[in-house]
Amino acid sequence: MTRLKFEAVHVGDALPPLELPAITRTTLALFAGASGDHNQIHIDIDYARQAGMTDVFAHGMLSMAYLGRLLTQWVDQRQLRQFGVRFTGITHLGHRIACTGRVVEKFEAGGEQRARLEIQTTNQYGETKILGDAVIAFQS
Repeated sequence: MTRLKFEAVHVGDALPPLELPAITRTTLALFAGASGDHNQIHIDIDYARQAGMTDVFAHGMLSMAYLGRLLTQWVDQRQLRQFGVRFTGITHLGHRIACTGRVVEKFEAGGEQRARLEIQTTNQYGETKILGDAVIAFQS
């Protein structure tokens, strides 16, 4: 990870994208075990069908975790000051998620030089699944 300087980052700059393999049942089972989120809608096809879905689908927090990885591949996690998302669509089995972000503002707060980022996930069809934002602080 390169140590970014406040002066070298500009509004409009894109973060290096993060592209993930297709979501599988194994992905969901591993995430359920790692996160402790065993909600049946994500792991039990019979339960999902009873709920009106055609199949299980990914945890929203899995995609948020992918966005966290996007951020921490760009800056050290200790530089993260804010991270929030809004879920806008369901991530189904077979979807390949791409995480992207861009700098939308540079400012100073709390004695730190910071940048606000817009971040999102989309699938291979270009459908947005999560919209979010984050604030990072630059190391002095």
